[in-house]
Amino acid sequence: MEKRLRHKLKNGNFMNLTPQRSRTMKAIKAKNNSTTEARLRFALVSRGIRGWKMHVGVQEGRPDFFFPEQKVAIFVDGCFWHGCPDHGHIPSNNRAFWKAKIESNTKRDRATRDSLSSIDIRVLRFWEHSLKDDLEACVDRVQNALYGNQ
Repeated sequence: MEKRLRHKLKNGNFMNLTPQRSRTMKAIKAKNNSTTEARLRFALVSRGIRGWKMHVGVQEGRPDFFFPEQKVAIFVDGCFWHGCPDHGHIPSNNRAFWKAKIESNTKRDRATRDSLSSIDIRVLRFWEHSLKDDLEACVDRVQNALYGNQ
């Protein structure tokens, strides 16, 4: 847990969690959003798009996909963690903590976008639900960012 957010919790700990909720939260690993990223990765491969690196540090941030030749960074944002206006929500338990956490993530997302844009790296962000609902449109956006309208 982030030290800077601990003060939002009573006694610095999550309280009033059911045993099931506690087990569920402990099972979440902070690796990445692998199934959503895999969906995009397979779509890129099937479209013949190549040349990306995954999770490389670029000045500020670690894009999920980075195309160094074309200077395009792609981030796949989970609806919960990044505050999706359509699907994001603030849990009722420990509300102040989660509100601060999600606001912190969105603030970091904006700072990362601005930082990368300042060094002429184009930033694309896709919501998790966009990759589920209209994957082809997302891949079209990537293709257009990489190669323009061919």
